[in-house]
Amino acid sequence: MDYRLEIDDTPATVPGGTGVLLLHPSTGETDRIDTDFLKTDTDHFLVVSTRTTAREVRQKLEYYDVDEERAEILDTLSIERGYSRRKTDTVHYVAAPDDVDGIVEHIDGFLENHDGKLRLSFDSVTELAYYAGDDDALEAVERILGLLEEHDAIGLFHLSEEPHDSAVVEQFRDQFDGVIDLAEDGSVDTEF
Repeated sequence: MDYRLEIDDTPATVPGGTGVLLLHPSTGETDRIDTDFLKTDTDHFLVVSTRTTAREVRQKLEYYDVDEERAEILDTLSIERGYSRRKTDTVHYVAAPDDVDGIVEHIDGFLENHDGKLRLSFDSVTELAYYAGDDDALEAVERILGLLEEHDAIGLFHLSEEPHDSAVVEQFRDQFDGVIDLAEDGSVDTEF
């Protein structure tokens, strides 16, 4: 199954199983690319958020006019931070942003339980590495990419270059079929 991409300088379509790394400066405006990725050619999508709460993800989707009927959100922050939370059919929680197994299991369940064109946005791998460590984050990405392939889905993974040393950034880059490099001025360079 092929998926359309409507992001500057990317191929018109990519096959199911494709993982795309969104490399950005820490101040980068990633929301536009993320929401363009989610609202194109999609039946259902899952946003895994290690950076913001479910409420903030919802606000972003609403602001960029993404169809929330197709959305599920996995919030990894609210429980650990003691925020109020209301589990619904489309908003789920894991105990903490370093609960790698819980995150991967939830992604697997989402992919297993939905049909059609499925997309995943993981925002952000940098935060996962901050909480769980680089090795666990690299392993988690590898496991998730395997699930995308198994279920013919595609994913966009956010990574801020600044907190990581260049060797770690290269290790992440090597795992992906495509890389979108977002510059400070909003321009993109891509490699597929």
